[in-house]
Amino acid sequence: MRVHFIAIGGSAMHNLALALHDKGDVVTGSDDAIFEPSKSRLQAKGLFPEEEGWFAEKITNEIDAVILGMHAKADNPELLKAQELGLKIYSYPEFIFEHSKNKTRVVIGGSHGKTTITSMILHVMNYHNVTVDFLVGAQLEGFTNMVHLTQENDFIVIEGDEYLSSPTDLRPKFHLYQPNIALISGIAWDHINVFPTFENYVDQFKIFIDKITNGGILVYNEDDAVVKQIAEEAEKPIRKMPYSLPEYTIDNGITYLETLDGAMPIEVFGAHNLSNLAGAKWICQNMGIDEAEFYEAIASFKGASKRLEKIAVTETAVAYKDFAHSPSKVSATTQAVKKQYPNKKLIACLELHTYSSLNAEFLTEYQGALDAADVAVVFYSPDAVAIKKLEEVTKEQIELAFNRENLIVYTNPEEFKSFLLVQDFTDSVLLLMSSGNYGGLNFDEVQSMIE
Repeated sequence: MRVHFIAIGGSAMHNLALALHDKGDVVTGSDDAIFEPSKSRLQAKGLFPEEEGWFAEKITNEIDAVILGMHAKADNPELLKAQELGLKIYSYPEFIFEHSKNKTRVVIGGSHGKTTITSMILHVMNYHNVTVDFLVGAQLEGFTNMVHLTQENDFIVIEGDEYLSSPTDLRPKFHLYQPNIALISGIAWDHINVFPTFENYVDQFKIFIDKITNGGILVYNEDDAVVKQIAEEAEKPIRKMPYSLPEYTIDNGITYLETLDGAMPIEVFGAHNLSNLAGAKWICQNMGIDEAEFYEAIASFKGASKRLEKIAVTETAVAYKDFAHSPSKVSATTQAVKKQYPNKKLIACLELHTYSSLNAEFLTEYQGALDAADVAVVFYSPDAVAIKKLEEVTKEQIELAFNRENLIVYTNPEEFKSFLLVQDFTDSVLLLMSSGNYGGLNFDEVQSMIE
C-alpha cells in the first residue's frame, strides 16, 4: 500500500509512519516544520521529506491512502489536491480503526493515567511473549516504536485520546475506535479550548461508552465519582467491571503491593499509579493473562517515559520528571512523591505550558495542586501565552489561583535555571512537571545540579 501523510511530524503521526514502513508499505509525507525526535527517527528510515512545506504535486492517483494530521489546516494544498482527485483520506483514528476492524480492540480512555495503563498492559504482554498491535503515547522500555501494526495479531491496544481527530473531523479520537474492551481511568476537565464546560467534557466519555460494541466490556475506576456515575447509568448492553485502589504499603522508599501471596515490591509508586495498575490487571485478565502472571510481569515495570521518570539520583537526593500538567495530574503526582519520600524536602516545579493551563479562567482549577510540596515553583513563558493568542497572565493571577503561601513564580528560563543551580538538594526530591522543557532546560544536566 502507498500511504502519504499530511503533517507527518507529530509524535503520533511519525510513529504511525514508521510502523507502516516497517510493515512494508510505501510511505511518504509532508510538513512545514519537523522537530526532534521525529526528525532523526524519520531520517533514519529514509522517510524525512526532501523539502519542508506543502506540495500539491506530491499528490497523485498512485496514492492508496492519505492520512491527515492535526497540524494541517483545512485549506492545505495537498489536502485540497487529494480531495480533488477523490483519494481516500483518513484521520489518524479512522486509519487505526480501518486497520483493526477484524481485531479485538482494547481502548484505554480517561483524563489521566491512560498512557501509564496502556504501557503497563504492553509491558505485561511483552514479558509473556504475547504479541499485540498497539499505539501508545510514550516511549517504552523494550519497544522500538510507539505504534506497531500487523495483519496477524488478534488484539490491538489503543491509548484513546479524547482530543479532536483532524482539522476536517472534529470528533474526539476515542469515539472512532468502537472498542470491544474499554477502560476509563478518571475524568477531570481538560482541553477547554475544545470542551468549554465540564458537562460537555463528561458527555464525550458517555459517548465513548456508547461506542463500545454490544456484548463488550467496560472496566472503570469506581473511586472516581463521575466515572462511577456514568458507568452505572450507561444502558449499553455490556459487561461492567469496576476497579479501585488496591492495598499497599511504603517502607523506606519502596512501595509494596498487597497480593494473595503476600506483599510484593514494585518499581512504580503513588496512589494514582496503584490505581492504574488495578485497571491494567483487569484488562490483562480479559486478554488471557491470569492474576499470577500479571503480578510476575508488573513487578519489573518501571513506568512510561516522562511519567514519574527518575532522571537523577545521589546518596541523599533524587530527581523525577513527569508529564503532569493538568490540575488533577499535578496534585496526584506531587502527593505521590511526598508520600513516597516523607522525610525528604520536596521541591516541586510546574511549567504551565498547555492551552488550558495558560488560560486565565482555567487557572483557578489549580488551587491546592502543589500543597504537598515543601517548596513550590511555577514557571510559564509570556511568549507561549502570546503564541496561543490568550489573554495575558500575570504572576499575581498565578499566586491567587494556586492559593499557596511562598509560591515562587518565574517567567524567565535563565532565572528558573539559576534557581535550581543554587538549591541545596541534600535530603531532597526534585520534581519537574511539564509537557514542555521550561524554556530550554537540559534535563541531562539535572544530575550535576543535585550533586
